[in-house]
Amino acid sequence: MGEKNKYGYKHNDGHYSKMTGNETNSSYSIYDKNPSEKNHSAIHININTNNGKGSIVEHGSDGKTTKTDTSCYLTSACMRHFKNQFDDNCYELRILRWFRDNFVSKEDIEHYYEIAPTIVEAINKEEKSNLIYDYIYDNVVDYCVAQIENGNYDEAYARYKNSILCFEESIAKPFLEQKFVKTLKRVRA
Repeated sequence: MGEKNKYGYKHNDGHYSKMTGNETNSSYSIYDKNPSEKNHSAIHININTNNGKGSIVEHGSDGKTTKTDTSCYLTSACMRHFKNQFDDNCYELRILRWFRDNFVSKEDIEHYYEIAPTIVEAINKEEKSNLIYDYIYDNVVDYCVAQIENGNYDEAYARYKNSILCFEESIAKPFLEQKFVKTLKRVRA
């Protein structure tokens, strides 16, 4: 690493990086050049360390911004599947968002956004999390997109809803029970 100034650390290749935050919120920013210069691009990774929710915000030099919610297991599965080529506006996520906005009940959407961060947190703690995300991509994301493309909206909805319930029961619930037991042990100690 190179010199440090008010914009963060200037690296040998000219890009800057900066870590900011406090006990509950952290942000790591990477800039392609000095952020005070016009037409710079940046990536900001924001994490709330209390609840595990976060986002990745990309600002292009063209002024366009994309935001990825890192607490969505469908997005996380796409991120792992596409690796370096991931785009929060990829075809699969656009189709799933359209489907969500047009066919999924408000109650199911609210439930997903309540439980998905816990599912993501639990999966990320697993040693073989990549295998789980591959499974989610193949059996939820890709499957639902194919059903939506073919007009099988009821089938896509059923798979989406069942995946939430299944992952809640098999992944989130045991994870929360473990956290609860650890918390109780700390309180008693």
